[in-house]
Amino acid sequence: MNPGVPTRSAPAERLPTPLSFQEMWRDLAPIGRNAATGGYRRFAWTGADADCRAWFRTQAESRGLAYEVDRNGNQWAWLGEPGGANAVVTGSHLDSVPEGGAFDGPLGVVSSFAALDELRARGAQPTRPLAVVNFGDEEGARFGLACVGSRLTAGQLTTEQAHALRDADGVTLAQAMERAGYDPSGIGPDPERLARIGAFVELHVEQGRALDRMGHAVGVASAIWPHGRWRFDFHGEANHAGTTRIEDRRDPMLTYASTVLTAREKARLAGALATFGKVGVEPNGVNAVASLVRGWLDTRAADEDTLSAVVGEIERAAAAYGERDGVEVRVTRESFTPVVEFDHGLRDKLAGLLGTEDVPVPVLPTGAGHDAGILSAAVPTAMLFVRNPTGVSHSPAETAAEDDCLAGVTALADVLEGLACH
Repeated sequence: MNPGVPTRSAPAERLPTPLSFQEMWRDLAPIGRNAATGGYRRFAWTGADADCRAWFRTQAESRGLAYEVDRNGNQWAWLGEPGGANAVVTGSHLDSVPEGGAFDGPLGVVSSFAALDELRARGAQPTRPLAVVNFGDEEGARFGLACVGSRLTAGQLTTEQAHALRDADGVTLAQAMERAGYDPSGIGPDPERLARIGAFVELHVEQGRALDRMGHAVGVASAIWPHGRWRFDFHGEANHAGTTRIEDRRDPMLTYASTVLTAREKARLAGALATFGKVGVEPNGVNAVASLVRGWLDTRAADEDTLSAVVGEIERAAAAYGERDGVEVRVTRESFTPVVEFDHGLRDKLAGLLGTEDVPVPVLPTGAGHDAGILSAAVPTAMLFVRNPTGVSHSPAETAAEDDCLAGVTALADVLEGLACH
């Protein structure tokens, strides 16, 4: 396979009719869905991921767009010359967290194709190339690092670091790509592609309830909080649960539990967020004192000083608990993303296109990381949010009303027209 070569579809009169937003949504919905829970398991370079990628290619080709896969496995669909300069790009991702919701990522991709359809229905004539992108492995569910596709492209993840990534079964990223039919030998920074992009706009379901409280269907992002992931390894001593006296135990589970409670309290006091959402235990037996507990901490705050202070307090508390319990504590920072201030000119342009003096569009920050945040250091980026009435995300309960989704499509079409057709 030569993933970097664009392919074009048959002449327009022979193309199938593109699916509407609702039809695309129904077509994509079953892929990777766990019927027992209603959640999604669309992990990078798996069968579900391959099905999502096939869906993306079908949508591109049904619209006569030039389709390509870049060196890092990201998918692109181009209206206009793929090699052209000053392109306006939109899109998001199709992968999910374990048992994730239907909207986080896919709403942006489906809306992007629907927005192109709306531009064509309006008779708009782009003067700049337009593209839809599906960035690979945004959630990091399989290899433990978020935004792998965009990080590689932007040079924020080196080739060596990428080749060192492994999943829970010891499969490397390169092996997973090879098994999926992709050549991993070329992964790495892609400055030539980034140089073609004049603006990137990502539409995403809001991961919170700010828009719902404001009574607005669509908003514009101002910034992304700094955030990171830290791995805490608690090394104790395996022993028998039925014969080892409490005072003789070196139980890492106790140290871990105390650290979890402290993380919650330190974050609450600082107005930050701290979550131990993933844990591994060895030997993981019901009747055994664990020898190792490994927990992953996700921490976010409005500014980097607060984030650093909260993580530092959690680390110091963990070390103190370890000394109390006879447990060795090791902490490794696995990823970190500094605060992202979206391009002010582009942000204000979006606000002007979507709001009026009497009814301004909401402009709000978010604590969630996105591909747009990764790319912001290299190209002007912006984000649109669609109202989430419950605020729930990374869960099967994640939702958005169809009318709000369609309002998001219209808003994205307005933005693309304002950026690419004038």
